[in-house]
Amino acid sequence: MTETTVPAAYAVNSAASTTKQAWLESHEEGYHKGLKSRQVQMIAIGGAIGTGLFLGAGGRLQIAGPALALVYLVCGFFSFLILRALGELVMHRPTSGSFVSYTREFLGERAAFVAGWMFFLNWAMTGIVDTTAAALYMQYWSMFSDVPQWLFALVAIGLITVMNLVGVKWFGEMEFWFSLVKVAALALFLIIGVVILGSGTEVAGHATGLQLVSANGGIFPHGLLPAVIIVQGVVFAYAGIELIGTAAGETEDARKILPRAINSVIWRIALFYVGSVALLVLLLPWTAYKAGESPFVTFFTALGVPGIGTIMNIVVLTAALSSLNSGLYSTGRVLRSMAMGGSAPEFVGKMNAHKVPYGGILVTVAIYCIGVVLNYLVPSQVFEIVLNIASLGIVSTWAFILVCQLMLRRAVARGEAQRATFRMPAAPASTWVTLAFLFGVLVLMAFDYPVGTLTISSLPVIAIVLAVGWRLARDKVRAMTPTIPSVVLTQRVLEDGEELP
Repeated sequence: MTETTVPAAYAVNSAASTTKQAWLESHEEGYHKGLKSRQVQMIAIGGAIGTGLFLGAGGRLQIAGPALALVYLVCGFFSFLILRALGELVMHRPTSGSFVSYTREFLGERAAFVAGWMFFLNWAMTGIVDTTAAALYMQYWSMFSDVPQWLFALVAIGLITVMNLVGVKWFGEMEFWFSLVKVAALALFLIIGVVILGSGTEVAGHATGLQLVSANGGIFPHGLLPAVIIVQGVVFAYAGIELIGTAAGETEDARKILPRAINSVIWRIALFYVGSVALLVLLLPWTAYKAGESPFVTFFTALGVPGIGTIMNIVVLTAALSSLNSGLYSTGRVLRSMAMGGSAPEFVGKMNAHKVPYGGILVTVAIYCIGVVLNYLVPSQVFEIVLNIASLGIVSTWAFILVCQLMLRRAVARGEAQRATFRMPAAPASTWVTLAFLFGVLVLMAFDYPVGTLTISSLPVIAIVLAVGWRLARDKVRAMTPTIPSVVLTQRVLEDGEELP
């Protein structure tokens, strides 16, 4: 290799990298950095605490017993690793396009197309579930029992849409208070539970403590297999943790605030998920909890606390509205990022006077309104129809985050990106282990007959739809992507001493 070929190669590589970075950063133009530190902290909490704990824990305790606490711990640990991988990407380049923008940078436009639409599929389906849940929770009160379910769903959509369209600070403020309600409810339970456990007070005629576990079959009352099987359900209780990456693009001093928010998630998971479930099985026999009823309602009812049903219904209603709020926020930003690269219609990239991507928000709202129709036609089946479809989008989103983090590490090794100060622990080994865990979740879903099996069976159909969509969008995407010199060509070794053209 001659001396002239090395600097030429580096010059073209540097020019290519600079051109691409400038193009990607141009996608952030128009956003207002209006999210404060306290709001981002609560968004991080809200993404890690949802109805999966408040409602789902009762049925899972019935299946796995006290082992549920260990399952929450394992799934929470991998969720934290995913967040750390995302944090490393945010330190590289904060963006409202989040993992879709990173996928575009490291894996190309086709992968970004798939990542973005799978994310949209996830939150569009989740939004339908959330509107249905909010409508069901409202009918808990007898005064609303005669009001049609679909009407409550429509009101919920209208409220959240308005809050998202008037500006990012209103979204952040609403999410702050939604999250605060959830945290306050769990904190109250933890304080009361610890006091009762420490004082040795009986609950519903049962002595509290470890004897409740040993006297009812131990940690694995049904064996190890049920605990393994529910992993595929428990992991989705953490769906939404990735929203903090989307918020990074509109956060004041994201590189300072985000690491602190992400690092705090692990102890919150340990406290709120693992700690809550551990307390529940130490305060009442795990057999006292059942599907369809919040385990927290079961506990407080056993204490004889008046009005606990109403209080917990407000909490789970808040959790549903929080998820709906976050989903609408994130899909609006991700769809705009896709439109900037040609992978989505131009309309979804439009911003209003409040610096909000209203086009993407309105498209998502249109999908939510399909949920209103479903609430009218088949109110009892809506959950099962869409919830499992959403799970595929969650797994793909997390997988893209991990793969992009791997590619970022490789770019750093080649000298094409700066090494982040906030990095994923033990990567790349931990990245590969987490990807293997996500693959294992898909395998477990496939064995969850019939719903999980049918969900995995739908993958070929989704792949065909995405392939057709990419073929239709490909020419537009290529036309909008800046001309960047090929890195492959710059690495060519010319044996005859010829300089690179």
